[in-house]
Amino acid sequence: MSFLDSLKAKLSPAKDKVSDLAQQHGGKIGEGLDKAAKTVDQKTKGKYSDKIESGTGKAKDALERMSHKDGDTGTPPSSPPPPPAS
Repeated sequence: MSFLDSLKAKLSPAKDKVSDLAQQHGGKIGEGLDKAAKTVDQKTKGKYSDKIESGTGKAKDALERMSHKDGDTGTPPSSPPPPPAS
């Protein structure tokens, strides 16, 4: 087993845990990102607003990807189609 395979095997449980936490607390994490972005933007007097907005968007995208593990899209499955008419 190579070093990278060994490392992936050891980090897999942590990745699953982070994914579970992102699913459970995504809203709170997003709010925290917004609050931190607003605070930094105020402290820098808007000088880096575009970069802060971009970084916040990327962080939220990553959060969204983490919370949809195993191909789960977060939308409920649609109802099965009706049987064909005879």
